[in-house]
Amino acid sequence: MPVRLTGMVSGMDTDTLIQQLVAAKQTKIDDVRGKKTKLEWQKEAWADMNKKIYSLYSSTLSDLRFSSAYQKKSTVSSDTTKATVVASEAAVNGTQTLKVKQLAKSGYLTGAELKKKEITETKDGTTVTKKVDWTTDDKLSDIDSSMVGKKITISVGTGDEKKETVIEITEEMKISEFTSKLKEAGVNASFDTTNQRFFISSTGTGLEKEFSITSENLDSGNSVLSALGLDESDPKCVRVKAQDAVIELNGAEFTSDKNAFSINGLTINAVGVTEEEISIVTSTDYDGIYNTIKDFIEEYNDIINEVNKKYNADSARKYDVLSDEEKESMTDEQIEKWENTIKDSLLRKDNNLSAIMDALKSSMSEGIEVNGKKMYLFDFGIETLGYFEAEEDERNAYHILGDKEDDKVSGKDDKLKKAIASDPDVVAEFFSGLCKKMYTKIDDIMETSDYRSIYKV
Repeated sequence: MPVRLTGMVSGMDTDTLIQQLVAAKQTKIDDVRGKKTKLEWQKEAWADMNKKIYSLYSSTLSDLRFSSAYQKKSTVSSDTTKATVVASEAAVNGTQTLKVKQLAKSGYLTGAELKKKEITETKDGTTVTKKVDWTTDDKLSDIDSSMVGKKITISVGTGDEKKETVIEITEEMKISEFTSKLKEAGVNASFDTTNQRFFISSTGTGLEKEFSITSENLDSGNSVLSALGLDESDPKCVRVKAQDAVIELNGAEFTSDKNAFSINGLTINAVGVTEEEISIVTSTDYDGIYNTIKDFIEEYNDIINEVNKKYNADSARKYDVLSDEEKESMTDEQIEKWENTIKDSLLRKDNNLSAIMDALKSSMSEGIEVNGKKMYLFDFGIETLGYFEAEEDERNAYHILGDKEDDKVSGKDDKLKKAIASDPDVVAEFFSGLCKKMYTKIDDIMETSDYRSIYKV
């Protein structure tokens, strides 16, 4: 049987002793919770950093390591109401002539208006015949009972791709079911209850989407199509034939089932038929090349500035994660400030962060060999600011001299634009080489290890 001693018997203050034991235990629990919270915050900080670095690696550098990314072309059409043109890097500089001879069209069949449906009503011994509109729930047999069992044939396309579908009219087939069958056959079809007409059209432009529709004759000699207002020989029925687009580029003729043509690096979108030739002028897009490089520099600066800030952050060694009890005596603003101080320091002097910082900086500072000559960013007017000119966390950021949007260097000579205008191939070779080097260095860091998964730094 256990022996229990109270405070009065033992002479000890057992309440205080128990409180101290519990407090010591709670402190250990708070320490573990604090470490867990810090690890979660650190994980979030790395998730954000990984996202930015992976975007630079997988999107920007992945594209810019190839010289084709700098082969920007621009094309101007002398009449954009007839044709618009977009040039790829494969387009040839110079002036070309264009004629739009014919636009691609879809096939359309607008049916004739159906005669109204007659219904008979008897009220107070008086029989009255009324004429009402057809609805999609009405049956085809109500339009003409003799069409039951008759067949309609829909043909779509041409040559080996031609598709034929036979639709047999049944006793219970509704107008809505009939249009559904037409759609299954490969055309657009509807019945307009307001205008009391069938509308049929091809599902796209060009001869490959053209359709034809035939039917068996009724006992009266008329066809099923005639009963449905779809007989093309009826002057009240309107038929528009599908056609391909036809253009002439430099005298050579091209056809397409759409109004868009891809020819020798040009994407030509025909808008209207021309009466006279129009001109297409293609040239190197110097502004496009400049903006590509500028966007890359800005993305690099955004990352290197953040890396510097996190690596050189002030120490928060004296700050522990707050316990619930400590938070009770603080305002929300005080809690947020305290926690942000800890969060800002989580990647301070981190070895992984140091590795990515070195990789980025060395890629930008090392020379690239172009035509047997070592060239550097400063040869193209891209430099870092002086130590005392730059903000503390922006000393590794680069600036394009003469950039009108950069107040710190806007008044200087724009060497990059001059280099692009004088020899765009040299610019392309240098920057593709620089981006390839940075891509490779980041790729090496992102290899899998016991501590990280692929594509993470």
